[in-house]
Amino acid sequence: MSRYIHKSHNVSILLYHLVCPSKYRRVVFDATVDYTLRDICLEIAKRYEIEFLEIGSDLNHVHFLVQSVPTYSPTKIARTVKSITARRIRALHPEVRELLWKGPFWSSGYFIATVGRHGTEEVIRRYVKQQGGEEHYRRFHKQQLGLFDDEEG
Repeated sequence: MSRYIHKSHNVSILLYHLVCPSKYRRVVFDATVDYTLRDICLEIAKRYEIEFLEIGSDLNHVHFLVQSVPTYSPTKIARTVKSITARRIRALHPEVRELLWKGPFWSSGYFIATVGRHGTEEVIRRYVKQQGGEEHYRRFHKQQLGLFDDEEG
């Protein structure tokens, strides 16, 4: 379960969904590799401000639900998770290394998205709109201006 992270001058709850595919989309995740991956992630959580709320594998890629602090960018989170897990799995599972032709463990790409704890984008829009009452609300920004937008943002 996610929690509020209290630092000296801020409180945050930043959740990310990170998906990392194996190199060449090879089927490398079985029960033993899954448990090794879990143990490695728990060790990462002890050393970095990255908490793993859920980890799930799907034969050739892994889904991570992670929570971190504002000083860790999504890129830093992905890079940290991918580099440490790759190094340790390759060291502990030589059979995986052979499956990947002794090359990299993860593909160079990944997917990462923010996850809302209390609702969707529309719920947050309504919440912002209700602050100060309906009569005081004035929208002064709506997405980026587009080339063919008729409505003013």
